[in-house]
Amino acid sequence: MGTTDVTNGVDDKGREIRNLLASTQIVMNEALKKLGYNQGFYELLKEPLRTLTVRIPVRMDDGSTKVFSGFRTQHNDAIGPTMGGVRFHPRISVEDAQALAIWMSFKCGIADLPFGGGKGGIICNPRSMSMGELERLSRGYVRAISQIVGPTKDIPAPDMYTNSQIMGWMLDEYSRLRQFDSPSFITGKPLVLGGSEGRETAGAHGVFFCIEQAAKKRGISIKGARVIIQGFGNAGSYIAKFMHEAGAKVIGISDVYGALYDPDGLNIAYLLDRRDSFGTITTLFDDTIPNEELLEQECEILIPAAISTQITSENAHNIKAKIVVEAANGPTTLEATRILSERGIMLVPDVLAGAGGVTVSYFEWVQNKQGYYWSEEEVISKLRKRLNHSFNQVYDLAQNYKVDMRLASYMVGIKKIAEASNFRGWI
Repeated sequence: MGTTDVTNGVDDKGREIRNLLASTQIVMNEALKKLGYNQGFYELLKEPLRTLTVRIPVRMDDGSTKVFSGFRTQHNDAIGPTMGGVRFHPRISVEDAQALAIWMSFKCGIADLPFGGGKGGIICNPRSMSMGELERLSRGYVRAISQIVGPTKDIPAPDMYTNSQIMGWMLDEYSRLRQFDSPSFITGKPLVLGGSEGRETAGAHGVFFCIEQAAKKRGISIKGARVIIQGFGNAGSYIAKFMHEAGAKVIGISDVYGALYDPDGLNIAYLLDRRDSFGTITTLFDDTIPNEELLEQECEILIPAAISTQITSENAHNIKAKIVVEAANGPTTLEATRILSERGIMLVPDVLAGAGGVTVSYFEWVQNKQGYYWSEEEVISKLRKRLNHSFNQVYDLAQNYKVDMRLASYMVGIKKIAEASNFRGWI
């Protein structure tokens, strides 16, 4: 890749770095330097401790057998077991999963959870598979990775294109293999199988709580604030709901097929009612605009909640929001982060705004361990308290060190892992 300008996020040929793992390593290295750790800590933490790649044969509905590639990666377990989602996606790669596992470590550190980061994935297109095929694939994945996961090793959770039903199948397969019921093996389960109240909306609630804190810091009232949300899946649709209920004016939303924009505000209740299970809604309308155009509309709060690499050096100068809150993984490149920061736009990074899901997964794990379950109100109250503290810790550190909130989040997130690795004598 050549040498890299850490500040600008470009390589030695002036090209913007958009690779998730490379970008993560750049900011991690800078965070460790700011905290006074030597290069040995970076060498230990720059990649996951282990990655298991597996092949999963699945009998398809037509009688044929198809073999799928999958993997599970565990960043660092110095603090405790690793935790992280399982993603079903046609374009997930091992390298992407490694970056996501590292981010999960940061999220756990930011939220002060006793975990390191993990991530899993299967290369598949769940949209084209039947429920029976998805069940056989889910069970096959658990059989393939069963030796390195468990309540005290590595706890899976839902992620892109996986849900509580898939977690239920995985739990059942693991319990059969181990010959005892083990609800704390996996989170994001159906309530009747030991799931937690509030888990489905945890990610969106986490983003909403961070928006509340960011708006306070910038003197912006949520009531009447113009909001644009790129992505209308599980996270994006719930964020739209919460923002609308708080009195904000949601003027733009999008899905993979296009975007809807109305400066007078969209009918969020209607859109929520008509969206399909994959978050598709714009196909019902004729007057759509491109996703790229939506991002550049004037608003107070912009929420990228779709896919990575959406705000880059090519469009960062055209962003007209006062606050950008990352609900997706890696939607803003390092160069774009620098540009937004120089323009005075507050960027709340994914590893902070996205910590709601793993926090409630921790709550679910705790409830499974003690066999006592909390109400939704109690779960959401605990989540709000924890994330408000996390936001203000990151914000204060950013002010003290005079760095952007992405670097500040990495500094908070990496500190506990570095300390634990040191105390264990690993470095």
